[in-house]
Amino acid sequence: MPRPGYSAISSFSRVRILHLLQESPQRTISDLCEITGLHPNTVREHVQRLIDGGYVVPEVEKRTTRGRPRVLYSAADGVQDWSPIAARKARDAAERGDLMRRVMPWTDDHALENDAVHQLDALVEDLGDAGFDPVVDQHQLTVDLSPCPHSGSESGNRSVLCAVHLNLMDGVLAQARGPLRVEGMAPTCNPHDCVVHLTR
Repeated sequence: MPRPGYSAISSFSRVRILHLLQESPQRTISDLCEITGLHPNTVREHVQRLIDGGYVVPEVEKRTTRGRPRVLYSAADGVQDWSPIAARKARDAAERGDLMRRVMPWTDDHALENDAVHQLDALVEDLGDAGFDPVVDQHQLTVDLSPCPHSGSESGNRSVLCAVHLNLMDGVLAQARGPLRVEGMAPTCNPHDCVVHLTR
C-alpha cells in the first residue's frame, strides 16, 4: 500500500491549514494561529511549505490607511488564486509526459486532446508526490486512488483529507489550463476504495 510521501501535505497540520484557506481565503498568520492553536513560528513554517509546494499563494494587503500591510494567504485554485510554482510544476509534468509518450507510444491511447492529457500528467505527478498511486481511465474520465494511503487516518480527519485532496486535484487541473475539472468522488467511495470522477 502506498504511503503518504514527504510532501507539503504530508502533515495533517498543514492539511488542516490548507483546508482553512480553501474554505476562507485571505487569512493572516494570526488568523490561522487563533483557529489552530499552533505557535506562530509553526504556522509560518507550515504555510511556507505550502507556498513552496504551489498550494498556497501569499498576497500583500492593499491598504488605504497608514500602517504596515498584512500578508494574506489563500489556497491556490488556479482560477482566482494562481500559483507560479504550481504552473511550473504542471508545465514540467507535461514535458515529462510528452517525452514518455514519444519513447513509449503504446502508452498514449489518444482518448483526449493534448490539453487534457497534459492536465492528467500534472494531476498524476501531484498525486504521486502526495503518496497516492493513481490509475487514470481517459475514456471514463476517472482517477482510481484505491487503496487510499490515508485509509488508516482517524475517521474525524478523513472528511477533511478528502475535501482537501478533491480541491487540490481541481486546482492542479485548473493550473494546467485545460478542459478537465473534478466532478466529485464516486458515491461508493470509502477509505479503501476511492474513485474520483472528472468532467469537461
